[in-house]
Amino acid sequence: MLKQEEAVEISVLLKQGMGVREVARRCGVSRNTVRRVRDEGCGRRYKREAREGKLYGFLDYIRERLAAAAPDWIPASVMLREIKALGYTGSHSILRAHMASLRPVREPEPLVRFETEAGRQMQVDWAEFRFDGIRWFAFVAVLGFSRWVFGRFVDNQRFETLRDLHVAAFDSMGGVPREALYDNMATVVLKRDAEGKGRHQFHDGMLSLSKDYGFALRLCRPYRARTKGKVERGIRYVRESFFVPLRAEFRQRGEPLTLDIVNARFATWQREIANRRVHGTTKARPDVRLIEEQARLLPLPGLKPAPSPREALAKKVPIARPRTPIQRPLSAYDVFSAGVSP
Repeated sequence: MLKQEEAVEISVLLKQGMGVREVARRCGVSRNTVRRVRDEGCGRRYKREAREGKLYGFLDYIRERLAAAAPDWIPASVMLREIKALGYTGSHSILRAHMASLRPVREPEPLVRFETEAGRQMQVDWAEFRFDGIRWFAFVAVLGFSRWVFGRFVDNQRFETLRDLHVAAFDSMGGVPREALYDNMATVVLKRDAEGKGRHQFHDGMLSLSKDYGFALRLCRPYRARTKGKVERGIRYVRESFFVPLRAEFRQRGEPLTLDIVNARFATWQREIANRRVHGTTKARPDVRLIEEQARLLPLPGLKPAPSPREALAKKVPIARPRTPIQRPLSAYDVFSAGVSP
């Protein structure tokens, strides 16, 4: 397609009295092109040559990062941090507009938000993550008021793991909320409505933990996981802004990603990014609102949770029995046989 600058040059040469053949030869275009410019004028919309903007030198990097993350997506906010570290000096809006052109815009689903007062509720859930055939689980807990997030990756969903992660979350947030909201975790609820509507049969270990720490166990409505939408969105945030970029990074480098590496990077990400960003709903930083929320949290009990039956059985020490018969000297048998006639 003819560029705007070329069309102007052709028009100028024609006005100077130069013939069509000579203009075509000098400008390196066909005679029909020269005639079209002569007849239509240079006011027609011609393609303007693209200029190399601030993002130009990072286009290959962006494309490679997105390809490594596929079929998932790396948010523009994450990509901005990465290319800034490489020297990008442009704005977020330029990057966001470029990345928006690389995939269709999804229509956001309508959400009904339920806000809770400080210290009232913590929402908890598991999420599954995979890396080259390895399966991990992320425990994610979000405080409803501050949106402060705590998480850790593990390789199992046993009750003992869930219990210890609760304790770690309480220690990290500096107190205990009045209630924790779950879905149908098998290690939390054994049977819904076991003794009537809303009267559930909870896991004995979770009942013991809730009693020791003073928080109530709550279940979200069946088939309505969005009643715990804060942690659902928190998990999506962890997946898109932390795990997908991390996985893409290690795939590009061809290095193995271990659970220790994931958790070390995850702890840093929570401390320096997730809990320090300005939250889209509250318009405030979670770590700042946590200070307000901590004043309403219940104090930590200062005791260790009771061991589970599995742990109690594991602690039983078997009685040591000799594996070889006791050897006695032959003289000992002479004492036993003394006075016995042959």
